Formats: sequence, C-alpha cells, structure tokens
Amino acid sequence: MTPSAASSGPGAPGLDIPAVTVTPGDTATTTLTVRNDSDIVEAYSLEVVGDCASWTTVEPARVSLYPGTSETVTIRLAPPRSPEIRAGDLPLGVRVLPTEHPESVRVLETTVHIEAFHELQTELAPRRRRGWLRGRYKLAVRNQGNTPVQVGFTPGQAGEELGFAFSPAEPKLEPGESAEVRLRVRTGKPVWFGAAVVWPFTVDTAEKGDREEEARWDEPAVRPPLDAEFVQIPIFPRWLLILLAALIALLLAWFALVRPAVKSAAKEAASEAVQARPTPGGEQDGQTPGTGSGGGKDTRPGGQGTDAPPGSDSDAPPGPGGDGTSVGGGQQGSATIDLQTSGGETKTGTYRVPKDTVFGITDIVVANFQGDEGVLTITFGDRKITTIALETFRNQDYHWVTPIKIPENDTVTVNVTCAKPGTPATGRQAEGCHEVLNVSGVLSRTKQ
Repeated sequence: MTPSAASSGPGAPGLDIPAVTVTPGDTATTTLTVRNDSDIVEAYSLEVVGDCASWTTVEPARVSLYPGTSETVTIRLAPPRSPEIRAGDLPLGVRVLPTEHPESVRVLETTVHIEAFHELQTELAPRRRRGWLRGRYKLAVRNQGNTPVQVGFTPGQAGEELGFAFSPAEPKLEPGESAEVRLRVRTGKPVWFGAAVVWPFTVDTAEKGDREEEARWDEPAVRPPLDAEFVQIPIFPRWLLILLAALIALLLAWFALVRPAVKSAAKEAASEAVQARPTPGGEQDGQTPGTGSGGGKDTRPGGQGTDAPPGSDSDAPPGPGGDGTSVGGGQQGSATIDLQTSGGETKTGTYRVPKDTVFGITDIVVANFQGDEGVLTITFGDRKITTIALETFRNQDYHWVTPIKIPENDTVTVNVTCAKPGTPATGRQAEGCHEVLNVSGVLSRTKQ
C-alpha cells in the first residue's frame, strides 16, 4: 500500500508533487495520483499542510481504492490578493493517511512559487490649499502589493510657476506598510492686488523594487495622477483697497470742505472775543479815561473800582473750565505707572490725584515692550476704561477730545495679570512681566 504522485498521468511510488506557480488573486491547479499497492480495499484521507494550507484544497479529500487501482485528485491553489502573501517560494505538503494502516502515512511535498504583484494606494489631502506664497499637503502612500517597493513622485504643472518638494523624497515600503509624505508647493512671485490665482497641478507616483527582484517583475498597472490646486491669495485683499479708497475720500473731503469751515468759524469766534474785550484804558460805553460811570471811581490802569473785592483783578480772564469748578488757568500734567509682575501673579499700580485738583485726562499710552502675555486693565476711579490682552500689542495709545475728569484723591489704576513673560530685545526671556502706563492731561485747581 503505497501512495504515489504525478502532475498529470500515472506516477511511480515516492514521486513528489511537481512545483507550481500561482499569482495572488488567481487560481492554479496540479494533480496527485494515489495508488493502492496493498491486497485489501483501502481508504485514503488527503490533507494540505504547511504555509499554503489556508488557501489550498484537495478534490476529492478522501478516496477509496481496490487493491492495485489508483485515482488522481486535484490540488487547487487560490491565494488571496493580499500583502500578507509575500512573493517567493513557499512549501506545500499533502498528507496521505490510510484508514486501515495509519502507520503508513506519507507527506508528499512540493514548492509553490508566489508571483509578485503591485498595488499602490495613494491619497493627497487636502486637494485645495490657500496661501500667499506656499501651501502644504499630505500624501498618504500604502503598499498593497506583496513585495517591497521604493516609491517616487513626479509633480506636473502646465507652466513653471510652482516649485515642489517631497519629504521623504523616495520612501521604501514593505508589503502592507504605509507612509506619510509631506508635499510643499511654493510660488515664485506674490500677488499684490486683485483676485486670487488658482494653480492646478498633478502628482504621479512611480514604483521600483529591489534590484534582485526587479528583473522578474511585470510593469505595474497605470495609475491616474492625483489632482490638486494651490490658490494664491493676494497680499492686499479687495476689501482693504475699498477701505483705503474710502479713507482717502474722507481725507480729501476734510481738507476740501470741513477744514475751511472750521477755520472760518474759529476766526469769527476770535474776532467776536476781541471786539467784546474792554479797552486797556477802561474806555467802554462812551466813558472817557479817568472817569467812571459812578463819577468817583478810580479806573486808571492798575487801579481798582469800589465794587471789586480786595486783592482781585477786574481785568483777569475767567478760568479755563468755564463751569465754576476751577479758578485761574490749568496746567499740563502727566503721571507714569511702572509695574513689574512675576509670572502667574496679578499686581496693581496706582496714581492718586493730588488734593484740591481735578485731573482732566486726554491721552494715555501703554507700553508692553517685552511682548508679555496676560491681561491688562485700566481704571479711572470706579470707571473701567479698557481691558487688553498683552499679547495683542507692544505699544497702545488712546486719546480723547473731551477730557475724562478725575476728582481729588481718586486714582488711576492699572491691573496686570502676568501669564507668560515675553522676550525683550536682548533675546533672552524676561523673568517677569513689565508694563508702563503714562497718563497726561490738564491739572486744574478746585475752589477752596
């Protein structure tokens, strides 16, 4: 009782299964002839063993033979088209187990040559990118073939306006392995004004295998190129041009219409004030120098009338406030609050208005020269003026036509919460935050 094998036709005992070649995704067959050399009826079970067992079948899987007879079975190989089925040679074994004499079991072996196939999956994202001069894309590549490949990329564009850079330039992928390639697209010239410019381009992928395998490979299937676009936006958008045109028109209107009217009104007001002012010698309403309206008052220059309070000057102009809250003229004044705060802390700096004065603030300047990060709040008395994020400015100023009046003993307060100290011109990060607030305006004395 001896099983034997042959590829097609009768075989002699002890022959192995002939080698077979198969491409993943296809089907290949070979045959095995089993002969009963014993003197009894025998049944044989056939089972595939080895690396090919999961995708190889024997038909039929069981035969029953009379003495001296034989039967040919078919071995069918159907490897899936998967990166897991690597190209190369794999062992294939068929175990022949007699039912009556299991001790006479035999395993017939052969070699299965798995042919190489190529399948490369690529995806470009995003397909559309906007920018002034450059755009960045991600190119996902996966080797779905069954042999290592080295992938190259070829960009394409109708003109020569774009430059391309791939990183890594030629990745090597094992079967089933993926890689992410960074693609940078750059234009040579900016678009200053006008509409955005669309630059379409394509990316082709090419593959090659190891040199020892390259001679046995077929040409890969033609893959369509990946399409993408780079939208180059102008440096100055259209709405900014419209805004600039509107500002220029307002300036022209100011100089052509409003400014002459303001100058004319100011001149008229000044003329009226000069005409209404008394003459230096006291001449008014037809009076002659040296005589008063009462017939006995001393109205000479430097003299005082009998109705004037002692120590007062009858010709002195009223105070600048005009609202009865100040006497005499105000003077320009300013105050500076220099505040240093450690990282993660909150600190407050104040300036208190002196007694018997009113501080009319018209200008404030805030300096964040280190580029600190955090929050700054400015308060006049109980009135919060503004809250600013430090990282949004280096120097900031505010101005008012009508002064904001702060009474005596009230305060100008600056509160700083230091989130992160900045880096000054020295190039080293500061140990703490440092802000400076300057307020300026008119200091006027109040009535006693």
